[in-house]
Amino acid sequence: MQTLLVIDDEASICKAFERAFTSEHVSVLTAKNGSEGEQYFVDEKPDVVVIDLSLPDTNGLNLFKRLRDIEPRVPFIFITGHGTVESAIEATKLGAYDYLFKPLELDEIRTLLDKAFKLSHMVRVQPVLAESDGDETFLEDAIVGRCNAMQEVYKAIGRVASQNLTVLLQGESGTGKEVVAQAIYHHSARSTTPFRVINCAAIPDALLESEIFGHEKGSFTDAQRQRVGKLEQADGGTLFLDEVGDMSPMTQAKLLRVLQDQCFERVGGNTPIKVDVRIIAATNHDLKKLVTEGLFRSDLYFRLSVVTINLPPLRDRENDLQVLAEYFLRRYSKDFGQDIRAIATETIEVLSQYHWPGNVRELESVMKQSLLTARGNILLPDFLPPLSGISDQHVSSNDPEYLSENFVAQRIGAGTNQLYAEAIAIAERQLIRQVLAHTAGNQLKAAGLLGISRVTLRSKVKSLGIQVSDFSR
Repeated sequence: MQTLLVIDDEASICKAFERAFTSEHVSVLTAKNGSEGEQYFVDEKPDVVVIDLSLPDTNGLNLFKRLRDIEPRVPFIFITGHGTVESAIEATKLGAYDYLFKPLELDEIRTLLDKAFKLSHMVRVQPVLAESDGDETFLEDAIVGRCNAMQEVYKAIGRVASQNLTVLLQGESGTGKEVVAQAIYHHSARSTTPFRVINCAAIPDALLESEIFGHEKGSFTDAQRQRVGKLEQADGGTLFLDEVGDMSPMTQAKLLRVLQDQCFERVGGNTPIKVDVRIIAATNHDLKKLVTEGLFRSDLYFRLSVVTINLPPLRDRENDLQVLAEYFLRRYSKDFGQDIRAIATETIEVLSQYHWPGNVRELESVMKQSLLTARGNILLPDFLPPLSGISDQHVSSNDPEYLSENFVAQRIGAGTNQLYAEAIAIAERQLIRQVLAHTAGNQLKAAGLLGISRVTLRSKVKSLGIQVSDFSR
């Protein structure tokens, strides 16, 4: 259960937050003034706080400073009107997570709160090593694995965490790079300072530079006010750049300067801003190969890879498959109303024959799907979902009805709890295939039409099993 604290003197806003976000996973506390909000903050230790900058008994910015001194790792989101924009910007410079403008938009709030809750969990819950099979203490946030390759990962975390060095995490998608970054942060001297996360592959190139470095008012068409970037918000702390291999050359150049001088300018600005930030970067690409292909700067690669930690794919982790499968069953059995106590030997054999392109993340999904259909207290092979690619299993690449009612009904009937991811993967495959057909297999042109980097396109082509040669003329 996570807790949201809303501090606002407008009863209608407090009620709106309660109606929209109270659930079995989130409790919402509301306070009508700063004094009441501060008391709730001390007593209830909320995961995320929303503050109106205009309160009847105090200035919202001053209240933020007091609360931040009590617990600096809580994400603070400000509600602001036109007259308090400068205060909201000042708050983000001091480490606030973000701010919202009145009138509030529910979809915008929901998206921002989802990110804030995830960040709150990352900075306040330290991953631990699951050391024994039956130890229930470690079920929620554990780094699981006993193979030699994972033992080397644990040693590397221990060696580098306390050092103020840049770290590069390399490994396929789903191998656990984010949880390793989280562990490094928690074991570092910066564990009580800000921690910010940016997924470079999830943000369009045109917006990524602004997301990292911020921008000045009027620097581009939609820049109606100054924006403080994640780098500035992380001053004194840690910035985790996930999928760093997807950065554009211009953003790479600006990041290089930060690593060299701890200095940057906002987009559209010319005033140098000094920061003290530790960078942890992660990628599922072979950066050395990207360097040789001219897609990634060699000088940035050498700056990022001061310390490199390689995370092994699941297929190379010896006997960890069974350890991980048992861990996920123990972790999720109660959530699914099950009492699975063991995995049949035949089930382990079936799992062992699969290649696991999605690694640990895919295994976690498979275990969840198995719990939907399982009966009794032993997991049998019959309870496993089909272990094959989504596109091959569910739809022909030439089927224009890939999101028809029949498709949705079929997947729901199969017990999926990954319908959104499945549909997006299929839609991406259809879109990329059609664009590649239009460009006769030219990936540079295709990336331009799609509005993504060439590196991102190559990654998607590989993960979706698309043969570019099929489109060459």
